[in-house]
Amino acid sequence: MAGLLSNFRNTIIVSVLLAILMLVGYQHHHGALDNIYFQAVLRWAHTFAGILWIGLLYYFNFVQIRVMPSIPAELKPGVSKYIAPEALFWFRWAALATWVLGVALAFHRGYLLEAYTLGATEHFAVPGHIFIGIGMWLATIMFVNVWVFIWPNQKIALGLVEADADAKAKAARLAMLFSRTNTLLSIPMLTAMAMNQTIFG
Repeated sequence: MAGLLSNFRNTIIVSVLLAILMLVGYQHHHGALDNIYFQAVLRWAHTFAGILWIGLLYYFNFVQIRVMPSIPAELKPGVSKYIAPEALFWFRWAALATWVLGVALAFHRGYLLEAYTLGATEHFAVPGHIFIGIGMWLATIMFVNVWVFIWPNQKIALGLVEADADAKAKAARLAMLFSRTNTLLSIPMLTAMAMNQTIFG
């Protein structure tokens, strides 16, 4: 068991295989490969990607950004050259996967347009679509922030793109501000995502 758990790739492979067995079990008991089943699979994949995305967002804001000023100068390259680029890789692709899967889920459930218009297409008569729409817009803003502001500025700040010291400092500050914006938006976004299914079904 220690051999399995000491290898990250093998751990993830076994975890995914166990999840697939669960998916097969759910399909067997549901009895059909229908729209309901595919919605359940989409929700599972959306939730997994979202946990990875928001977990890394919280790692950056709860830990890395706050602790970096206290790390001795000679140790900072360990974070900026090794840890941060790897974390940012998973962060940005998890953001993309979360958003795409969320849009696909809303489409399959039949409320994509209603949610993105915040219920305007229904004269604001369906509160569930308004609330999930708010969550979807917050998530969309956060997703755009990752790809348009955070990642391009982090590439400069981490030296992945050639820039002088002033440009790196400015990029680091911009990346931090947009990351903090996403942290601010994340809790109301998660409220909409977590509450909506239970309250409105």
